[in-house]
Amino acid sequence: MKTINELVNEAHCNAVDKGWWVEERSFGEIIALIHSEASEALEDFRNGKKPTEVWYEEKSAFGMTLTRLEMADDTWKPCGIPSELADIVIRVFDACGRYGIDLEQAIKEKMAYNATRPQRHGGKVI
Repeated sequence: MKTINELVNEAHCNAVDKGWWVEERSFGEIIALIHSEASEALEDFRNGKKPTEVWYEEKSAFGMTLTRLEMADDTWKPCGIPSELADIVIRVFDACGRYGIDLEQAIKEKMAYNATRPQRHGGKVI
């Protein structure tokens, strides 16, 4: 299995190869794009989709969207909350690749710190 940092590099290289870094993006735009993926997951949930539900869509030549429950080939786009959560992670990976962030180390460090925090720290309800 690939390390987190290997996945960061792969995601960022793919974004570069696909032209998403031809023009520089602001840090705010990058964060907004991550947030937009979270909003898409929330919209799927609001539309009655289950957190584990996956389906595939393909645009027809007539502009209609076709839907199926399994991927026929690589022209079918995976959809649903799992796909949106994956998009969040991919965008975070891309950002870390752009800025040279050692995400693997940051995760380990933050998880170790979180383990020291008290039960329901901060007392927030939600």
